[in-house]
Amino acid sequence: MISLAAPDIGEPEFESVEDVIKEGRLVAGEEVEQFEAAFAEYVGAEHGVATVNGTAALHTALEALGIGEGDSVVTTPFSFIATANAIRFANAEPVFADIDPETLNLDPDSAEEAVREHDADAILVVHLYGQPARMERFREIADAHDLALIEDAAQAHGATIDGEHVGTIGDAGCFSFYPTKNMTTGEGGMVVTDDEAVARRADQFINHGRTGSYTHATLGHNYRMTNIAGAIGLTQLQKLPYYVDQRRRNARRLLEELDGNRLALPEPRPGTKHAYHQFTVQYPQRNALKLDLEERDIGTGVYYPTTIHRQGAYAGEEATTPVAERAADQVLSLPVHPGLTDEDITTIVEGVERHLTRAWEAIDE
Repeated sequence: MISLAAPDIGEPEFESVEDVIKEGRLVAGEEVEQFEAAFAEYVGAEHGVATVNGTAALHTALEALGIGEGDSVVTTPFSFIATANAIRFANAEPVFADIDPETLNLDPDSAEEAVREHDADAILVVHLYGQPARMERFREIADAHDLALIEDAAQAHGATIDGEHVGTIGDAGCFSFYPTKNMTTGEGGMVVTDDEAVARRADQFINHGRTGSYTHATLGHNYRMTNIAGAIGLTQLQKLPYYVDQRRRNARRLLEELDGNRLALPEPRPGTKHAYHQFTVQYPQRNALKLDLEERDIGTGVYYPTTIHRQGAYAGEEATTPVAERAADQVLSLPVHPGLTDEDITTIVEGVERHLTRAWEAIDE
């Protein structure tokens, strides 16, 4: 089976975890602090605040930026539900705008219209699948309307715009280190920011609002990363450039060999570097293609089959998002992870081409 994802955990990670366990320092400590500093340096941010997972990072960023009850946040309906859930956890309300049909990221024009209509307080942009969103436009919109700008870069470790890492263009950026992401800590997240006050508030929020040994100035959560996760993160971060390079290498082959095959392919935008957390195509007969590939032992995934505002947890939310709903019916992710061999990629390409050939022969008949 050619798997859709293949986390790479080996001897270096085992040794780093063993060291933490032997030393008996399991809660937030030196490894976490080193990981925060190293990851912030990697993306080019002044500060990093490690969290227990990516959802916690989003919630923390919103709280640190002062988003709360009575506020509204414009975001995408086409993402993992955590993007919108974090807004609600902050006691704010998500406002769903439509997406760009090519990148599948939040569409700036639709977002700006939603900002005006709802007098929004913030925009939460997602770099879906590792494809950088149009941050230059979102920065303009945020500045023009005096909004907080948050980046959900949970799938975009290593993605850049004109050489600048995503997650560092807004007021705060959020990353996830779930096992299938471009790097992992098992579970974990990170808030990055250049604003010292935002970093300080985030650091307090993840530790019960603590300002001293038993002094708690504000309400907070226990969102701290463990030293075990921090140790794994330090090791994985050293591998991240290689992981991202391999994903791009695999994606280039897929782009070249599937070009012209009637699939909408995930081409990187000019001036950007796609991180290819997922290699996601769009195809009207998605379910048939998925079945054909899985019969050939090629793993696939559908991210995401339902827009967020159509989920039961968001029943009653009103949004007009035809592009997002069409994408939910057509997207299919193919394997692109660093563990693929050249033979694996050939098998994937042949599997797609075989399906498309049969599909078009059936139409011709």
